[in-house]
Amino acid sequence: MIKAKAVRLHGKKDLRLDEFELPPHKDGEILARITTDSLCMSSYKAAEQGENHKRIPHDVSKNPVIIGHEFCGEITEVGAKWKDKFHPGQKFTVQPALNYRGSLDAPGYSYQFIGGDATYVIIPEEVMTQDCLLPYDGDAFFMGSLAEPMSCIIGAFHANYHIKPGSYSHSMDIVPSGRTAILAGTGPMGLGAIDYAIHRDRKPSLVLVTDIDQNRLRRAESLYPTQEAAKQGIKLVYVNTSSTKEPAAELMRTSDGKGFDDVFVFAPVKELIEQGDAILSRDGCLNFFAGPTNPAFSANFNFYNVHYQGTHIVGTSGGNTDDMREALDLMARGRINPAAMITHIGGLDSVVGTTLNLPKIPGGKKLIYTNISMELTAIADFGKKADASKLFAGLSEICSANNGLWCADAEKFLLSHAKSI
Repeated sequence: MIKAKAVRLHGKKDLRLDEFELPPHKDGEILARITTDSLCMSSYKAAEQGENHKRIPHDVSKNPVIIGHEFCGEITEVGAKWKDKFHPGQKFTVQPALNYRGSLDAPGYSYQFIGGDATYVIIPEEVMTQDCLLPYDGDAFFMGSLAEPMSCIIGAFHANYHIKPGSYSHSMDIVPSGRTAILAGTGPMGLGAIDYAIHRDRKPSLVLVTDIDQNRLRRAESLYPTQEAAKQGIKLVYVNTSSTKEPAAELMRTSDGKGFDDVFVFAPVKELIEQGDAILSRDGCLNFFAGPTNPAFSANFNFYNVHYQGTHIVGTSGGNTDDMREALDLMARGRINPAAMITHIGGLDSVVGTTLNLPKIPGGKKLIYTNISMELTAIADFGKKADASKLFAGLSEICSANNGLWCADAEKFLLSHAKSI
């Protein structure tokens, strides 16, 4: 038997770092070692709601589940049924939205023995049956972890739709050479959306990015300069909407009064949804990307425009397996670099406190290395700890030379120098 350590949910706001024995894996299962997990607000919401969450089992207090669904690792042992398809030493990531027999069950929410915040896991047969165990050939585990959040962004773009006058056929995805707005777009997922919008094949001609925090806007622009977008044939505009009393009118001016074909809302804020609605063009599609924690959350929507201007709204919660494959392909070819999402690094022993306080911790993605012990630390703060720690001194030097971003060299250094948990 394998002894594992994992952060498990036992009930509402009850996360614990547990040590336990994994049962022997069956012929249809796979034993794997997890290396990285990127923490997601969805795990915070699951912890807040406990057994009331749609993906959390009702008996979670008796049979706790491992949290974390943005993970990457290495296969250790393969059950007899899958030996022709997978092999020990193979890197992998998992599409958690299994859709197995119509169930909402997903790794990181619903299972006792698989989730991202663990040292070792048993991958159940349905993951392979649903073709959701995805081989990953990259040199850095953390990129594999970011394939899942990137797939959510990719799925959102693919889910938008438009209708030609006189037709009932939906044309899926954003309008090519159209006008796209990304509202509240300087958080980690918003940054991924900017990256994807300007580097994918189906490009808009205008990308508007808004926020109310000038520091976040500056960082976004430093990562994705307007000049870089211009090389892709895209006009990229950053707007701080806190500086105007009529933000919708200001945003309309950036589109020369034409409005936006595709609007993505990256924060669950009533006023932001209404702002997005107000800037839609004819046949414009608003995508509500950010999932709220309040089941009664609602906002006003202009139904006059729904009727006469053909505006519409969609919502997506996660991507599918094809979206993850697209993310892995784009990363492998260097088309996108989601490392910009990551602002903090930590070990498995930092997961409980970080997850329960995730909305209060500034910055972007919190990346966890599950087989080490390390307090959650902002990449920007590595230098402050350099004098007292050779680990942080080395990490600071590596990241400083990489425009302040996490990278494969930083991962290798961390894994060879950090304290094991």
